[in-house]
Amino acid sequence: MTRAYSDRIGLMADAPNFPAAWDEVVEKVKIADELGYDSIWLGESWGYELFTSMADLARATRRIKIGAGIANIYSRSPALIASTVATLDERSGGRVLLGLGPSGSQVIEHWHGVPFQKPVQRTREYVEIIRMILRGEKLVYHGEFFNLERGFTLRFKPVRKDIPIYIAAMGPKNVLQSGEISDGVLPVYWPSTKWGELREQLDEGARLAGRPPRSAAIAPYITSFILDDNVTAEERSEVRMKAAMPLAYYIGRMGVYYAQMLTRNGFGQEVEAVQQGWKTGLQSAIAAVTPALLDSTSITGTAAEIVSRLDQWVAAGVDEPILAMPPGPPDQAGPKLAALMTALRS
Repeated sequence: MTRAYSDRIGLMADAPNFPAAWDEVVEKVKIADELGYDSIWLGESWGYELFTSMADLARATRRIKIGAGIANIYSRSPALIASTVATLDERSGGRVLLGLGPSGSQVIEHWHGVPFQKPVQRTREYVEIIRMILRGEKLVYHGEFFNLERGFTLRFKPVRKDIPIYIAAMGPKNVLQSGEISDGVLPVYWPSTKWGELREQLDEGARLAGRPPRSAAIAPYITSFILDDNVTAEERSEVRMKAAMPLAYYIGRMGVYYAQMLTRNGFGQEVEAVQQGWKTGLQSAIAAVTPALLDSTSITGTAAEIVSRLDQWVAAGVDEPILAMPPGPPDQAGPKLAALMTALRS
């Protein structure tokens, strides 16, 4: 079977809220690069700084694309983000992907100390300003947040004027706008039963902007675990619990957006149960994650089983799946990455 999407499989290098040993992360990314994975994505919350880490990966790799997933639209100016990604794109030979998003009010206001205001409009202005700078235009811009009148231009010529910009969009207004202005969206825990609805919303945004359908790719972050072919039932159960942990964390401890998105998409009762579980602690919250919710938002299994699920998700609308980097040291993660790539190409 030929799978066109096998050349568009990305990986999350590390979880921003639970960072691993950085030297091991770099070595695993080098393995992914050699195996032919398409992209590697790094997040940022209140741990390692994003673009420094991307620069490390750019120097350690040869061909894999390196994605910012995501840079928030409050703590850095659009001009700083534009000059940063243009610099990294030059140093990496044109391999950078830029993910932007609002993050959440708790992180923005209580880590960065910046008011969390009008994230959808602010996202639009960031995208417009960044694109102007990358195109080499004089920066004269008048928006709700930014009024720039001196006509500055970037003092070096970017390798690419059209670095792809992805948006971490979950709310209906942001999804619609992403269809208008972005190259892709980076949904997290979007239910697999709703990929069709997401595509419809993005394509409606594209239509409003006079863009063709599928202008914005669906590139979801997917909690995933690659299991050995001889995995036991007990090991499967343990891994499913591990997959449920970050889902419970995002529902109950990462602001309201994930809970609201899942509720809009038909999992309101499950969300409420997880939130109730948090009242007695993490383990109760994890136990409240139902099999249906877990299977709709994550993929665990052998390499062949993961590919079978990905076939279904791609058929339902996913364009560029972004899977979790296997845990553990490189000598454990490497064979799992190789097994998955072999299954994808078989």
